[in-house]
Amino acid sequence: MQIPIPNGTELQWTPTPDGFRSGFVALIGRPNVGKSTLLNQLVGEKVAITSPVAQTTRNRLRAILTTETAQLVLLDTPGIHKPHHLLGERLVQTARNSIGEVDVVLALMDGSVPMGRGDQFVLDLLQQIRQPVLLGLNKQDLVAAQEQAELIASYQAALPQAPLFPFSATSGEGCAALVAAMAELLPPGPMLYPAGTISDQPERLLLAELIREQVLHLTREEIPHSVAVQIERLEEDGPRTAILATVMVERSSQKGILIGKGGAMLKAIGTGARLQMQKVFDGPVYLELFVKVVPHWRQKPGRLAELGYQGE
Repeated sequence: MQIPIPNGTELQWTPTPDGFRSGFVALIGRPNVGKSTLLNQLVGEKVAITSPVAQTTRNRLRAILTTETAQLVLLDTPGIHKPHHLLGERLVQTARNSIGEVDVVLALMDGSVPMGRGDQFVLDLLQQIRQPVLLGLNKQDLVAAQEQAELIASYQAALPQAPLFPFSATSGEGCAALVAAMAELLPPGPMLYPAGTISDQPERLLLAELIREQVLHLTREEIPHSVAVQIERLEEDGPRTAILATVMVERSSQKGILIGKGGAMLKAIGTGARLQMQKVFDGPVYLELFVKVVPHWRQKPGRLAELGYQGE
């Protein structure tokens, strides 16, 4: 995360060489095309949660990748989809707003399958923008050699003006070429963050997301989209970090599923999240979870604002 700065110590910035480039890159695409996985692969640490469940990313997260010649501020945006509630509308608005606020746009596609209507919708959004666009075809490790050329050609034909880069966010294959191409399109400029910084997201947001990630992994299909997590208290207790969090659902039946028989499901969620949190704090973590029913929270503007879903 951000480099801790001791009290009374001035922030030291690394001098940048001549020709250094810096700027912002938005990762745009349908849900579940691998934006968060790519983000984690590029910075070498977990800064965004991942899951096979669509719409895993709800906030516009920023990861910082610094190379010898450039610093890329990567915006992991919510997947672009047809929204069915106010939360969905705000997530899509967040993603669409990101397009106009960056120096480069990386349009991410699931390159292991033929292009669909959702992909075409994303590409249509990018036809008229002023920023340079790169087309990234993820999941190439899942494509048979005899199918790869045909799939690549079909995506290239859909957006012929955009340079295309096949890669695998899971294995890292092809990622170096993608990074070099993004960096080359950034404007000349100094570092925007100290060299060791990999994310600027608030600590409480990351902790809440680590809990939500375990919900996505461990619960059945009806639960994930109805869940939000709020960190109520975060305290340093000597070498141990104590965290109190509320897991919010919309129905009493969902609360029962999250808690599980004898509290087994909530215990499993807490154990998985705590193990990830201990990597963040590099020390022991005490995590206490509560489950709260808030009917229709995804449709309530005040509740969405409280949870940080502004649609900005």
